[in-house]
Amino acid sequence: MIDQNMITTATELSGYTVARNLGVVRGITVRSRSLLGNMAGGLQTLFGGKISIYVELCEKTREEAFQLMLQHAAERGANAVINMRYDANEVMEGVTEVLAYGTAVYAERAH
Repeated sequence: MIDQNMITTATELSGYTVARNLGVVRGITVRSRSLLGNMAGGLQTLFGGKISIYVELCEKTREEAFQLMLQHAAERGANAVINMRYDANEVMEGVTEVLAYGTAVYAERAH
């Protein structure tokens, strides 16, 4: 698997040069909120503040998309991902797609 230090939102990795550009990689997941989750989230909104049940759902969803992106990059022979981003879209009410994407590269330590 790719070392977390080799993933960046920047267009380059400090101290490394890109030896090979392996193309765009992505990880996508689609999630929905459960009925119980909606009820618990609704109750939390009554009191204001952080809605922890939705924070947890979002974190799990982003992590799943991120791991799928890393798997895709590793399959291509990458040891790094540059210009990494997230995107999210509502597919239908209560159903959201989360996409993690970036450019898979093989990076070598700069001399």
